[in-house]
Amino acid sequence: MTEPFHIIPPKGTPAPIILSVPHCGTDFPLELQSDYVPEKMSAPDDTDWFVHDLYSFASELGITIIHAKYSRWVIDLNRDPKSAPLYNDGRIITGLTPNTDFFGESIYRSSEVEPGQEEIERRLNNYYWPYYQKVETLLKERKAQFGKVLLWDAHSIRHFVPTIRKEVFPDMILGNNDETTADPQLISTALSGLRSGKYGVNHNTPFKGGHITRYFGKPANNVHALQLEMNKILYMDDSEKEFHEDRANQVRSVLQPTFESLIATLNTL
Repeated sequence: MTEPFHIIPPKGTPAPIILSVPHCGTDFPLELQSDYVPEKMSAPDDTDWFVHDLYSFASELGITIIHAKYSRWVIDLNRDPKSAPLYNDGRIITGLTPNTDFFGESIYRSSEVEPGQEEIERRLNNYYWPYYQKVETLLKERKAQFGKVLLWDAHSIRHFVPTIRKEVFPDMILGNNDETTADPQLISTALSGLRSGKYGVNHNTPFKGGHITRYFGKPANNVHALQLEMNKILYMDDSEKEFHEDRANQVRSVLQPTFESLIATLNTL
């Protein structure tokens, strides 16, 4: 079985940062393809489209990128493996193996092919835990080399998703589970860098970082984690269907210096 992720190795000298993109996958395993609504499967709407392309500069800085191969509709890599809720404020949020998209529309042909517990366990073993194990390996390698490491979990979301939030989303949202998943200096560096441009940047609201950030971020153990959620309209066209190179380059002009500053900060911790 092929690995459920892709690796983009660093170019040149490695840096103490691993970049994870868990929601950019669009593939579906062959054994599951007949279960989904074909029109939805051909363009899974909840995808964090092109995020791994947006961060194309990262490998030049020595950063290893891991990004998902399969759609989050197969299994959501940023949810708790036991489906424990990430938030307890009543918001609607898709689960570990969602049966609907963000707008509440069924993604399966019928309820008969929706995954039961046995199938969920199979997907955890085949697609979910291998991603986590690879991230763990990458973090251990960088920590062994540098003494500390930062995991940056990269996401994007539609400009407006009324089932999640009644208002449009902020430009960018930095999440660290209320400042528990990363050293305060790294959080400050990230916020300063992101706010150096023209974009509005929220901190831990409305998102605090998902399961990946909370699972791996252990500052006391010199493993730090930050999540950046980004409004898709910042780097895609107004329909949020096509990559918009000019917009993307403007975002990169903020992200790249932020990463350079994070590397410098990591060297001082």
